[in-house]
Amino acid sequence: MQDNPIDLSQSRVCVIMNLGSGRKDDREFADQVSRALKPFCASFALYQTRRGDDLSRMTKRAVAEGFDIIIAAGGDGTQSAVAGVLAGTDAVMGVLPGGTFNYFARDLGVGETLDDALETLQNARIVSIDIGEIGDLVFLNNVSLGVYPHILKTRESIYRRWGRSRLAAYWSVLVALRRLRHPMTLIARVDGESRNFTTALVFVARSAFQLDSFGLDGADAIRQGKFAVLIARARKPLPLIRSALRLAVGFSAQDDDFDLIVTDELTIETGKRQLVAHDGEKTPMDSPFRLRVRRAALRVLLPADGRNKTDGAAS
Repeated sequence: MQDNPIDLSQSRVCVIMNLGSGRKDDREFADQVSRALKPFCASFALYQTRRGDDLSRMTKRAVAEGFDIIIAAGGDGTQSAVAGVLAGTDAVMGVLPGGTFNYFARDLGVGETLDDALETLQNARIVSIDIGEIGDLVFLNNVSLGVYPHILKTRESIYRRWGRSRLAAYWSVLVALRRLRHPMTLIARVDGESRNFTTALVFVARSAFQLDSFGLDGADAIRQGKFAVLIARARKPLPLIRSALRLAVGFSAQDDDFDLIVTDELTIETGKRQLVAHDGEKTPMDSPFRLRVRRAALRVLLPADGRNKTDGAAS
């Protein structure tokens, strides 16, 4: 669904900026955003925080204050937190990439750099896109169960000690897999049918760009409004290292590492509480896990001329 091009001069605009995202110069980033947008908006506000927990609260505040456009400035976790509040509302979401991977921005094609994304916002149209949901939690790129959430947890502690680097990311995978003791036994229910799996990793993808970058099947299904559900065939640490490393750090994966389920709705039962990774964040959740695609639930700003700033595309 597409509306008319947006007119910033008639819009109240609020930027929600996560100072903890990526490795950007926060002051220069904020100054550049303000210079590019403030003179052209009916009104402009910039909210900043270093706490991920503040993002939803700030977004709710911006909605309550009547801002027409609410822009998420940060990585995929920031985008997901803001989208979780805006989904189903009349407010329009803008995207400014400021994280490490920025899969959502790249998937939408709004621009991988701040300059390109600001250019998109200055000359944009409104498009309603599909999003993913697990329980009441919105996700934009992916959800995973099993070893991957523990890789993220391990990576955070390693980053705190040694700093962010690709080598630290690799090491976090090896450390997390070394601690793997038992795979999950689960039931996946799709269209009234049940399938049993014993696996160490379930990866539910909503980002076509991410799957393309991993070299995995399923991107076309995502563009058609589906989930690509990847279930690792490996059950033990050593054979799992290959596929987990690829998913964790963005290497090309192999289709024969996974079983693929394509659907827009499913339920996963593990029989117990699990740590769930979603767009780079982690939340403990109770089984069963009900996932669905919410159609046209989020209004976002894309280039007005219909051309993407990257190879990504809107859902």
